[in-house]
Amino acid sequence: MEADVLVVGSGIAGLQAALDLADRGYSVLVVEQEASTGGKMIALSKVFPTMDCSSCITTPRMSAVAHHDNITTWTYTDVDSIAPEGGAFSAHLTRKVRYVDEGLCIGCRLCEYACPVEVPHEFEGNMGARRAAYIPFGTAIPQKALIDIDACIYCGKCEKACPTDAIVWDQEPQAVTVAARAVVLATGFETTPLDAKKEYRGGQAANVISGLDMERLLAPNGPYGRVLRPSDGKIPDSVAYVQCAGSRDETLGVPYCSRVCCMYAIKQSMLLSGSLPLADITVYYMDIRAFGKGYEQFYQTARSMGINFVKAKVARIDEEANGDLRIRVEMIEEEGKLAEPIHDLVVLSVGLRPGDDPRRFVGVDLDQYGFVASPEPKLDATLTNLPGVVAAGTALGPKDIVDSIAEASAAATRVAVYLGPPAMAPHPPDDGLGVEVRDINAGDAVAVARPEVQRA
Repeated sequence: MEADVLVVGSGIAGLQAALDLADRGYSVLVVEQEASTGGKMIALSKVFPTMDCSSCITTPRMSAVAHHDNITTWTYTDVDSIAPEGGAFSAHLTRKVRYVDEGLCIGCRLCEYACPVEVPHEFEGNMGARRAAYIPFGTAIPQKALIDIDACIYCGKCEKACPTDAIVWDQEPQAVTVAARAVVLATGFETTPLDAKKEYRGGQAANVISGLDMERLLAPNGPYGRVLRPSDGKIPDSVAYVQCAGSRDETLGVPYCSRVCCMYAIKQSMLLSGSLPLADITVYYMDIRAFGKGYEQFYQTARSMGINFVKAKVARIDEEANGDLRIRVEMIEEEGKLAEPIHDLVVLSVGLRPGDDPRRFVGVDLDQYGFVASPEPKLDATLTNLPGVVAAGTALGPKDIVDSIAEASAAATRVAVYLGPPAMAPHPPDDGLGVEVRDINAGDAVAVARPEVQRA
């Protein structure tokens, strides 16, 4: 296959870069290692500081990418290598096995309904369940099923239920080579592990969860339909946030500030105060970093809503017999005073780390933290050491959604400058009306035709 641009990753940055390039007339191939586009953003409840619905921002872009004439999307595909070749790039990809023919699958979910096997649902932070035959989540694009072969018991019920005979038990991985003239790295981020700090009991105490887990609890399509603590389904009366639980810590290898942790904790606290109006919400912090436009006002609004911000260092978290959590804290502003408050639910504000190591498939330089390094960060942060390869979003470092989208558009512009004008000019919108085509240089009308005639 040939494409003008290969976009690696389909989070919000990858989607935005692909759309900007395709709208300019370039052919784009989007490659995503997960079974659906959308990245981490599609799992969020709302975005700060506007409190807009996260899915309402992401799904239109997911749909636009899926239906754009100039974009081809391959999900569930790994990038094995990208190498310069004759002024372009040769990318070797592996399309992983779904055990479902994507061309035949119609997304009816009958295989999922018929499957008797239930396993923890990764998209829901393992708080919900999915079937061994499943569609990744309700708003997934593409709406194509896949089979978790490790959990499958080979009962054949999915095959019997499928109306299009899309189940393919002998499907094999498909190796594909793609020639691309430019590459956009939008490999995203992963959060620091929940159990990175053993003294916080993450991964051991059921009621110690991550910020992404709380996003799913707050989402209207979350695993429980409302905010409940995982251990016993109790509606929490007291919720605590522990800031810098995965950032600004040399022992974790994450000495930097992840930039978004304070703001997503404030956002979630405000949402919790609405869904649990009687609950006490406390944020234990060392520093509040409200760095963006409107962020300081957002923080002050949270304080005025009654959310308790305590400047303290959390030493450890202990689990009580009933599932409650005792937090040992040192009050910073009270001359080292120690306290041991008890909370029903504790949320660790985990930080951001690189989502992938691009060096395993392309020879870009990384910084000391593992993010893609730019040789000219003040001139253009999207540049890499390889001509024709740019990066965007959290592949370059921790940042919020607004900056990720802006940086993706900047990366698309940089690629367009590198490639020059596309071979085929962008199609005009097909509104069914006649359009006047003008010679830009002369300013004279040279033809009047319907858009479909022009394309023909």
